[in-house]
Amino acid sequence: MEKNWVKIFTSADYYKSEMIKQALAGYDIDTVLLNKQASSHRAFGDIEVYIHQEDFSSAIEIIILNQINL
Repeated sequence: MEKNWVKIFTSADYYKSEMIKQALAGYDIDTVLLNKQASSHRAFGDIEVYIHQEDFSSAIEIIILNQINL
């Protein structure tokens, strides 16, 4: 992964990470999902959401203001 990406969210539930990704995409914030779950058993591992470092403050504000229920 390129430099200047920071993890903003982690969850074992794919749909929660996807909700964050879609909310941020609505505000033109680039996101990347990194799936670290075991391929044979989804109960182990997490899905991580990464954004560019310069978007961190805006992303946190968006998540809080939209009250994404996680």
